[in-house]
Amino acid sequence: MREPVAAAASAVTELVGDRASGWDRAGRLPEDLVRKLGAAGQLAAQIPTRYGGPGWSSADNGEFTAHVGSLCGSLRSVMTSQGMAAWTVERLGDPAQAAELLPRLASGETAAVAFSEPQAGSDLSAIETTVTIDGDTLLLNGHKKWVTAAEYADLILVVARMDEGGAVVVVDRTAPGVRVRPVADPLGCRAAGHAEVRLDDVRLPLSRLLGGGRQPLSLLVTTALAYGRISVAWGCVGILRACVAAAVEHAGSRHQFGRPLGQHQLVARHLADLWTAEQVSTRACEHASRCWDDNDAGLVPAIVLAKYVSATHAAEGAAAAVQVLASAGAQDGHVVARAYRDAKLMEIIEGSNEVCQLILADHALTRSRI
Repeated sequence: MREPVAAAASAVTELVGDRASGWDRAGRLPEDLVRKLGAAGQLAAQIPTRYGGPGWSSADNGEFTAHVGSLCGSLRSVMTSQGMAAWTVERLGDPAQAAELLPRLASGETAAVAFSEPQAGSDLSAIETTVTIDGDTLLLNGHKKWVTAAEYADLILVVARMDEGGAVVVVDRTAPGVRVRPVADPLGCRAAGHAEVRLDDVRLPLSRLLGGGRQPLSLLVTTALAYGRISVAWGCVGILRACVAAAVEHAGSRHQFGRPLGQHQLVARHLADLWTAEQVSTRACEHASRCWDDNDAGLVPAIVLAKYVSATHAAEGAAAAVQVLASAGAQDGHVVARAYRDAKLMEIIEGSNEVCQLILADHALTRSRI
């Protein structure tokens, strides 16, 4: 880990300490923590230096994301949302929009990205939110569900339909017609600020339409999801590292039937599988980040593979950690109990396991024809 990344990781460790479980139970991150990391550029560390960001590589940002994920899944989720928003602006915005928005996202303002709707989850082609040009303004209407970090966001990037294509609209959370309502009692990442967002005749300047709009909806979705998937994958590596640490510590210190728990073969199997899952997931994420940094043609399948492998292993690994710790880990607030709930969500968000399998199967079929 390079010096700037190691220093940032050390600082976050100190800021989080042992407070993540309390935040999870309360369903809220401290506002000053989010703002402090945002002002340091660490919520979206791949924002280029020319826009005031740290300009980290995907590999560096990935290791940092894994570290934060090992400490607090909710905080890592906010990082993922901020990074998705910044990447979407960088890729889709015109130069003036990038010059205005990216410095703001690198210096303390926060953002979320709104995809899902009541009838549009895995099938985002079913999005019904619309944006139209009305004179010299935009008119936005729709209903978004499960918008991660919306509770903390200053800006919400809304994916909408526009004529025969799509558009991403940058919306101020305080704009008239915008209503944000928290998701009650989410299964995992309970402090990540998940919310529903209603948009009723929201009027905005034309400049809030990234890149002029009317892009293919599939392009808009895959652009943001590329960042989101690799960030979630690295976050799952963090979940696995936390589970390995907790399970190894417990199995090495607790005695049953006259010897350490970890010396019982069936328990040792769980430890071996957990460590293997962390190592395999790390290698998959490292490969995806190399593809990102090298602008490799195989980036898309590499990202989907990393997300699928890491999410699957995180869910299975968290379950194994709970099994090893038994009643010690079956209490709300324990790191492995939190990991168990958080990891299940990782198999759903940013492309469910089933969607990832379909993409990977299509890639395999395509390669077989070459």
